Amino acid sequence: MSKWTRADIPAQEGRRFIVTGANSGLGEATAVALAAAGARVTLACRNQSTARIVAERIGPAATVASLDLADLASVRAFADTVDEADVLVNNAGLMATPLRRTVDGFEMQMGTNHLGHFALTALLLPKITERVVTVSSLMQYGSRKRFDDLNWEDRTYNRWVAYGDSKLADMTFALELARRFEVSGSSTMSVAAHPGYAATGLTGKSQTPVDLIMNLGSALHLGQPASQGALPTLYAATSADAVNGGYYGPDRLGGLRGHPTTARPRRAATDQALRDLLWAESERLTGIAFEV
Repeated sequence: MSKWTRADIPAQEGRRFIVTGANSGLGEATAVALAAAGARVTLACRNQSTARIVAERIGPAATVASLDLADLASVRAFADTVDEADVLVNNAGLMATPLRRTVDGFEMQMGTNHLGHFALTALLLPKITERVVTVSSLMQYGSRKRFDDLNWEDRTYNRWVAYGDSKLADMTFALELARRFEVSGSSTMSVAAHPGYAATGLTGKSQTPVDLIMNLGSALHLGQPASQGALPTLYAATSADAVNGGYYGPDRLGGLRGHPTTARPRRAATDQALRDLLWAESERLTGIAFEV
C-alpha cells in the first residue's frame, strides 16, 4: 500500500457508488475521485443546491438524491429509490454542534453520524453487492463510551464528547457489521476509514477553545486538503487489498496526515459487549431490525 494515491484507484467502469454528504469536503473529494475513475456516483445529500454544483462539475456520471440523515423518514424515502449499488460510503457528518435534536428526537451528532447511517445501511443492505465503507475519526478517542445514553438524556451535554461518541459508534458499528458478515458467510464487506486531520468545512467552527488549536493547525499547514484526507476512504471503497473488518487511515504523524495504511481502532470498539449494546440500542431507537 506504499504511498497509495488517486492514481492507484482501479478502473471503476460499470460500478455504482452511493456517497452520503458528497456536496462538500471529504464526501465531495471522494465522489469526484470515484467518477474520475469511471464510476457512477449518487450524491446523497441534505443540501441539494451545493450537491448540484458538485454534480455539474463531475458530469453525467453523477446524480443527486435527497437524503437527510437527521430524519428517518428521509432515510426510508431515499432507500426506496435505490435499486442496486456496489458500494455504500457512509461519509456525512456533523462535528461539535450545540445540543440539538433530530426530527426523531435523537441527539443531532449521534443521530446524523451514526443512527442515520445505521438505518440507511440496514435498509440498503439487500441492494449493496460488494462493500459498506464507514468513515470514523481519530476523535473516537474522545468518547466516554456511553452507548447506554446515546441521546444524552442522563448527562450534561458536551459537544466534543458527543462527537467522539458518534465516531466511536461509527467505528464499533463497522467492526460489528464485518463480524456479522463473516458469521453469516456473506461476501459483502464492511470496511472503515478515517481522514486524519483534514482541513474541511467541519473544522474550526465549534465556538469552543478547540477552534484555536484547529486554526493554529491550519495556519501551520498540519491539516491536509480534503483530496488527501479522502484517500483512506477511497482505498477502503475500491482497493482489492482492503479486507472485511479493515480500518485505514493516514500513515504519518500518528495518523494525522499522509497516505493510506492499516490503522488501529480504539480498543473499546473491539469489546463485544459494547458492540452488542450499541447494536441493540441502535435498533431500538431507529425501530429497524437489522438482519445480516
